[in-house]
Amino acid sequence: MLPPFVLNSPKCLFVNQVTDEAMASRQLKLKELETYLEEVDGFENPKVLLEQYSTPAHLAACMLYTIHTSFDGIKDKHVLDLGCGCGVLSIGAVMLGASKVTAVDVDEDALAACQQNIEEFEMENIDLELHDITDLGSEISERLKVTVDTVVMNPPFGTKHNKGIDMQFVKTGLSLTSGAVYSLHKTSTREHIQKKAEDWGMDMTILAEMKYNLKCTLKSHKKDTVDIEVDFIRFAHKSVKK
Repeated sequence: MLPPFVLNSPKCLFVNQVTDEAMASRQLKLKELETYLEEVDGFENPKVLLEQYSTPAHLAACMLYTIHTSFDGIKDKHVLDLGCGCGVLSIGAVMLGASKVTAVDVDEDALAACQQNIEEFEMENIDLELHDITDLGSEISERLKVTVDTVVMNPPFGTKHNKGIDMQFVKTGLSLTSGAVYSLHKTSTREHIQKKAEDWGMDMTILAEMKYNLKCTLKSHKKDTVDIEVDFIRFAHKSVKK
């Protein structure tokens, strides 16, 4: 049984709305999407080595809304969320009309948290899969790339003994879709990322420069919050239309 909702909570309002056919077909506004995503629970005990930082609701909403309205990459699409964490991008994609979401993470605890959030929003078209994204294997890769339309991610930035892992995520994403990959990266690494995209023969477009308000969630953090400048980037195969 699902936990009781506060009557006027965004979770309750969203669940009530999607049961109404008229409301389900109505296009969510950006601010509405952000409000709903603020109710997605984050990590209780984030793991340092996995760089488990929850994607802020305003960033997640801006990412997804841009993909949806500017590139038609969400509605009626199979969306793949690599490094899904607690599921904010997956849940937001469903809210914008994704036909199916596959959410992948290497951490069982993250997937458990994601599952709890999915249940609280009463969503049924998100599949959770436990995989190491840097080493998926041919069988899993072949299965996914047959149907995946769009890949979204907020990958580890590669600051905890895993330098370059963000681009490993991007490379995996590009191998799993003929469509586009949308990702967040530190602005300070822009030149390096541009060089990688050129080497891979991929189109790279910086869609927005944003601030990632990183809250103090780890013992190593010395400030309550830190603003990190990030680029919201679209990667695509040369044949994919912008």
